[in-house]
Amino acid sequence: MTPRRYMETLRLPLGAGLAMLLAACAGAPVATPVPAAAAAAVPEIRPGVPAGYLDRSAIPDSQALVPAPPATGSAGLAQDHAVMQAALALRGTPRFEQARLDADLDFPFAAGTFSCALGASIDAQSTPATYRLLRRTLIDGAFSTRAAKELHQRTRPFVENGKPTCTPEDEAELRGNGSYPSGHTAIGWLWALVLAQAVPERTDALLARGRSYGESRLVCNVHWQSDILQGRFMASGTFARLQSDPVYQADMAAAKVELAAARAQGSASGRDCTAEAAALAQALPGAL
Repeated sequence: MTPRRYMETLRLPLGAGLAMLLAACAGAPVATPVPAAAAAAVPEIRPGVPAGYLDRSAIPDSQALVPAPPATGSAGLAQDHAVMQAALALRGTPRFEQARLDADLDFPFAAGTFSCALGASIDAQSTPATYRLLRRTLIDGAFSTRAAKELHQRTRPFVENGKPTCTPEDEAELRGNGSYPSGHTAIGWLWALVLAQAVPERTDALLARGRSYGESRLVCNVHWQSDILQGRFMASGTFARLQSDPVYQADMAAAKVELAAARAQGSASGRDCTAEAAALAQALPGAL
């Protein structure tokens, strides 16, 4: 989903879809996965958009956990501005184009975001449980930052510096959507952790890609460094919470089998991994 559609999704009430999810899990012991076949009946928050695994009350509370953004005159804000200036220098480079690609959360395209790091392709036909994991954890990751975003309503870098973003078609919407913490970063870091759980031997590559995915939001000129750090933080808490969800665990068990087979068969990533590696090799000075 594009940034615009992603934000539209977050504005939808989740009560009905999550109630269905909770009803499906009612009475099941936390440590007992449900049968993988049961995952076919996935609740939706709107037609074609699956609900996350977690009830909103189970997602870590970003309002309580995330500190206020760096204050005027603080060292933290100075660091944010220094990284912003370094990111602006990457405009017009392959790294800027990679940031544009990373902004796209639409499926099926987004399913390939980590395919180079994973060493396998993810799609609805050959790896359905893995595909479902990514689609549902996108919602969990997005909601992990929502409360703090609404509380702080931080102005985005492009509004302050007047420079275009890597997704100019979304700028009008982004102006009214709080910058802190970064929802895209939370989603990307959560995906990295989920896939590393499924394929532990690719952990280093997946975490590196998760980090670069968040840094793409800096290069895109839509987030500050501190937005990125707190997005990762909320994703980590959400990942921990997912470990006690039986539906997630069932899909994870199925995804491990799928991805082992895909990697054994030499499944092509579907992306230009050489170009991606070259783009991501362009350093962003000061990024944490």
